[in-house]
Amino acid sequence: MEKQFSESVIAVDLGGTSILLGEVTGEGEIIRTKSYPSDTTSQAIAMQNIIHAIADYKKTSSFQVEPVAIGIGVVGRVDEKRGVWLEIEPGKSVETDVKAIIESTFGIRCGIDNDVACATKAEQQFGWGKQSDNFIYLNIGTGIAAGFIVDGHYVNGASFNSGEVGHMVVDLHSDVICGCGRKGCVERIASGLGLHERVVVLKSQYPNSSLEVLSGERVPAQAIFAAAESGDELGARVCEEAASAAAALIMNLVRVSDPDTIVLGGGVMESDYFVGRVKSYLNTKTMRFVTRPLVNTKLPEPGLVGAALAGMQAIGMTGEGTAVYG
Repeated sequence: MEKQFSESVIAVDLGGTSILLGEVTGEGEIIRTKSYPSDTTSQAIAMQNIIHAIADYKKTSSFQVEPVAIGIGVVGRVDEKRGVWLEIEPGKSVETDVKAIIESTFGIRCGIDNDVACATKAEQQFGWGKQSDNFIYLNIGTGIAAGFIVDGHYVNGASFNSGEVGHMVVDLHSDVICGCGRKGCVERIASGLGLHERVVVLKSQYPNSSLEVLSGERVPAQAIFAAAESGDELGARVCEEAASAAAALIMNLVRVSDPDTIVLGGGVMESDYFVGRVKSYLNTKTMRFVTRPLVNTKLPEPGLVGAALAGMQAIGMTGEGTAVYG
């Protein structure tokens, strides 16, 4: 017999390569999901894709009950109280009233938040937050970002820009130039995109490497880690540089907010081999108060569940009867 739910939210998790839509209950349970193509060239284009995806999902999905809200997680700076998407990144900064656009289009209340903030708040509500009031959610995927829970409160920042830790410099002698204008940023070394870029730059030095660089295609992080594990010199170099950089980032963050738990998210951190290499670079004195270092998220799709929380917040429904935003 199919499980019955009293209420649900349509959740939207906007990624760089895909949009994940799903129906999520007030208890954070995902009922079903569906993926759609994504394009974050601009906020206007991204919104067109989001609207198309929601319309198709509503048309093609059967709901036990009519969803009570729509929640959306997007990359970049978000004023979640106003429901305004401020920017994707510098240079892609057009204030977009997502809340008003979605509510006028679909006639249903809408909430919006940053994607990693969504994942962090979902973890706080339904995952490791049940055991910790001081944790860092570290997402290493295409890019790198983090969410901070300090004394039970999410750290938002004065300009909705906290957690952009991918632009923390971890190698002062690096010649790797980041889009932010600095050299040695961890995102250009240890993210999915950074790993690919390092393979492309170094490939000519390792002509016998099993790693292939194909025009228009990204070298997958998991392929790089597999090559490293098998003894491929290029794979090993890129992997070790990334692991060292990620470990430096983690230790710097630990010194800032004094967490007892570090939760890992993102596709790059799905590799047990890579996580093991990161752990090998962690200093025991720096990590001595982190009682749960580098634990996996407890949620199957934290970003999607967190997007649902943004929708719940828009209607005052906060999941399990408790406030979700400190």
